[in-house]
Amino acid sequence: MGNGEFGQGWDGPWYRVRRPGFTAAFLPDAREPLAELCNVDVEVRLAADGSRWSATVFTHAEVGRLMARWARTGEELGGRYFWCSDALIVRDAGLDSIVAVLEGLYASGELTTVLQRLDEDDEDEDA
Repeated sequence: MGNGEFGQGWDGPWYRVRRPGFTAAFLPDAREPLAELCNVDVEVRLAADGSRWSATVFTHAEVGRLMARWARTGEELGGRYFWCSDALIVRDAGLDSIVAVLEGLYASGELTTVLQRLDEDDEDEDA
């Protein structure tokens, strides 16, 4: 990843994006192009205090696709509900779109309301 306030790139299995005020570490499926991400875990570390926040980001379309699949497989009461403890639903797929949402949440002060705080005891040295 480059130096300075902005930068992004692969760091092992993580794809890190540095922005003013935070760094987002994504754990994408290696087979899915970054421009098509529609279901991805992200950990955000705030620069100001080092606190860590997480979400599983889904697009609206991905939630629909999962529920349709579950209707066929019988999972989740036949696809009648969707639940994820740290879900963040976004409209558009792709890393750039997801980063834009995170930037907007950070700028508005809502990031720490929308994302789930990770306990310091859960520190993952790889993240």
